[in-house]
Amino acid sequence: MAKSAQELRPLLSAAGRTESTFEEIPIIDLADLRSDVVADRRALANLIRDACVNIGFFYVRNHGVPDEIISKALSSGKRFFALPHLAKEALDIHKSNNYKGYTALLGENTNPENRGDLHEGFDIGWEAPDGATRDNDGAMTGENVWPNAEDLPGFREDVLGYYHAVVNLGKALFPLFALALDLNEDFFEDKITKPAAIMRLLYYPPQEGIVDDRIQGIGAHTEYCFTILWQDNVPALQVLNNNGNWIDAVPIPGTFVVNLGDQFARWTNDVFKSTVHRAINRSGQERYSIPLFFGTDYDVKLEALPSCISEECPPKYEVVTAGEYVKSRLESTYAHSK
Repeated sequence: MAKSAQELRPLLSAAGRTESTFEEIPIIDLADLRSDVVADRRALANLIRDACVNIGFFYVRNHGVPDEIISKALSSGKRFFALPHLAKEALDIHKSNNYKGYTALLGENTNPENRGDLHEGFDIGWEAPDGATRDNDGAMTGENVWPNAEDLPGFREDVLGYYHAVVNLGKALFPLFALALDLNEDFFEDKITKPAAIMRLLYYPPQEGIVDDRIQGIGAHTEYCFTILWQDNVPALQVLNNNGNWIDAVPIPGTFVVNLGDQFARWTNDVFKSTVHRAINRSGQERYSIPLFFGTDYDVKLEALPSCISEECPPKYEVVTAGEYVKSRLESTYAHSK
């Protein structure tokens, strides 16, 4: 028999947020991600719930994405960003009507109080290995743009290989999120048939000399959907804790960083945290990262789950579709450089 909303209410109390603030980000081992033993999966979901309720960030190891796939995507990303500026400029994201392509230094401004984000980026959306794209992909509907294959042989193949491997990891995490919310494991299955998966290759040059605090690698923000991030060994990512202190999300070999984002905050009425974070590269070294922003299908409504609302805690957010929310965030990010 399905649980009533009242029976699920302990999610807001016993499993509620701790009073203490976090000083580090937990590492969760995904070895039991696909275990046939329900108790193993529930134990893993409990660890994820604790991280989602109290921090909004966690690392995952034993995630199943081969090192070779990561290395190829990283190598191709470095080759792309080493291209002459004019070659990259030809793929400028502002020439695209679906937010795909190249972003130059300061081409975004994630934090409106800042003057621009000090990174270069290359964005893609869903594309099958044979080049097929999807209809009804919201703001991202349409083809990706790619550099000339003669200039960067193997680039498209390496990037898409990584993209699909991490999309599959994201899909595998949703049953754990469902268990963490005391829902059936398949609750999200019909909501990720065509997930809004947007991937970025990012290059952060070091900030040296006189530093303008209003120019950062990427300004303080929350993500619009849950994110699976690979980062190299150069420290830059910082997460804001409840005391207003920036906690370093230090690079840990063999892990991804998972960030819950706004979609889960809206679904859970802020039971799951969408945590402010930023990246500042003052290491003196070049930094590379590869985030994949994993959202639901674009037509899915982001409305509070029954297990996360009550008379004392009514829904906090207006109901919108995932596509509407993603589009509004993308428009805001690129508005200053149009």
